[in-house]
Amino acid sequence: MNQSPLFLLPGPVAPPPPLATRPEHARVLRPNRQQVQWAPRDLEAMLAEDHPARAIWDLLNKLNLSRFYSSIKAVLDRPGRPTTDPQVLLALWLLATVEGVGSARQLARLCAEHDAYRWLCGGVPINYHMLSDFRVAHHKALDALLSQIVASLMASGAVTLERVAQDGIRIRASAGAASFRRQETLQACLKEAREQVKRLAGQREHPDPGVTKRQQAARERAARERLERVEQALAYLPEAEAAKERQQRTLATPKREKVTAPRTSTTDPEARVMKMPDGGFRPAYNAELATDGAAGVIVGVTVIAAGNDAGQAVPMVKQIAQRTGKQPNDYLMDGGFVSREEITALAQSQITVYAPVRLPRNKPEAERYQAKYGDSAEVVAWRERMATEEAKKIYRERGALAEWANAQVRQRGIYQFSVRGLTKVTTVMLLVAVAHNLLRWLSIQT
Repeated sequence: MNQSPLFLLPGPVAPPPPLATRPEHARVLRPNRQQVQWAPRDLEAMLAEDHPARAIWDLLNKLNLSRFYSSIKAVLDRPGRPTTDPQVLLALWLLATVEGVGSARQLARLCAEHDAYRWLCGGVPINYHMLSDFRVAHHKALDALLSQIVASLMASGAVTLERVAQDGIRIRASAGAASFRRQETLQACLKEAREQVKRLAGQREHPDPGVTKRQQAARERAARERLERVEQALAYLPEAEAAKERQQRTLATPKREKVTAPRTSTTDPEARVMKMPDGGFRPAYNAELATDGAAGVIVGVTVIAAGNDAGQAVPMVKQIAQRTGKQPNDYLMDGGFVSREEITALAQSQITVYAPVRLPRNKPEAERYQAKYGDSAEVVAWRERMATEEAKKIYRERGALAEWANAQVRQRGIYQFSVRGLTKVTTVMLLVAVAHNLLRWLSIQT
């Protein structure tokens, strides 16, 4: 007997086809960036223990930074608003220099975005005006700090001054070639700048409603600064003219006897047009560095507004002696520094000079090291010394010292100065030297 099922089970049902959902109809979690979030932040935990920022701060704690505090007027038991700790600002610039950051605005952004810079700040207020002013306002303090670091490294035996190399590096100035003008043009610029200052001062009584007081003050400040630069450019014209006359006296070929009239820059009056390593001519400064051969520590820094290195060895040796209380034993320098007067003066100070001997024009190689008319006894001894293979081998160490130090300056991002004036440019180079020596100090400790 056939029995039919009491209940019939339905068969499998095919799923419905997917619907094309429109974006505005979809239920999704959308971002809401207007909401306020309270996130815990531990600066100590956010920065690695071996980060250079910690090492820089620890080394600064070991040094005497009292010169950086001398200008602060807000002191205990007296009224006044507290200012940001100079040690924080110095540490920020040292870390920025190590990482090739040379802009105050960029450094201010890093203080808000980068963990290492936030760690150095520790919550103190920072702005780019403060950073920019601090970098160029402590020339003497940075020079003294460099002396402290060199003295500490000498005490530990890392700096010996047994062998020191000096070289110059030409760095582009913050001025364009078109800013160099002759006296007639400078007089016209001076008249125009004075009229601009007078015109802006007259607008205070009848201000433009579309210009805020802050903008008006900025315009007046810019006009005054331009007037000061033009006046300074005119004041430096006699110095530029004297340099032109020296250049004309040293020209050997009659075809080059004509020298153009002296010019100075209305942007950076102290900058001079120099021949750069690529063969071009641009406004620049010549930064002189003296490097100790034991650990590659920079022991001397100076900046000049001259395209050649002649006459810079003796002043650098005096700076090293003043900074360390000791003179170098061996002094390595290239042919740009060589002159009879320099060789004689260094030798009379009991310094052994290693520098290349120029080959006289149209003379055979055999006469390179022979004594010449007018040579002092010290110059004759230098010529005889450089004829030996031992002296030539010692001189070859110059590249590993001086050129390496120059390469470190480039690695710190110093291809063009962002400040103007010899004093401010020298201050930047002192900051670079301090940052370089701190890294050498850390390398020696490890």
